Amino acid sequence: MTLDTSVREIDNSSPEFRMTLSHDDIPEPPHIEDELREAGLKATPQRLAILGCLEGDESHPTAQELYERVRAEHPTMAFATVYNTLSALTGIGRVRSLTLGGPTRFDPNTASHDHAICDGCGSITDVAARSRRGPAPDGLAGFSINRVERIYRGQCAECANERNV
Repeated sequence: MTLDTSVREIDNSSPEFRMTLSHDDIPEPPHIEDELREAGLKATPQRLAILGCLEGDESHPTAQELYERVRAEHPTMAFATVYNTLSALTGIGRVRSLTLGGPTRFDPNTASHDHAICDGCGSITDVAARSRRGPAPDGLAGFSINRVERIYRGQCAECANERNV
């Protein structure tokens, strides 16, 4: 068997040479259904509805708030389903639970970031995280730090404007 190593001039305008990249050729990020299955969870319509409601939500909703939103389109969904789904999603790292005083809130943004809480209206805003480098604070000898969260408390611009009117 001989290997053809000759060099040929290729006419890249010929139909044989033209290659189109179709949408099917571009790898897509993993679908949420696949992500759930890889984590050992079923991709149930209820879970998908809850995730859809959480996606891009920056309000840091409570389980009750999510239940009320999802229930508009899924009237038979039980609160326990929402609560258990949030627990499962937190367990696989898809959602973070926030205990900030009051009911637990849920954050779909699992990247490192801080929060600003308005003491007037209670709104919670994501804030870019400052550097976490450096030694642990004094008094934490032997303490294993899993993550650092900073919470800024004050008044949002809207509440500050209302107060100044």
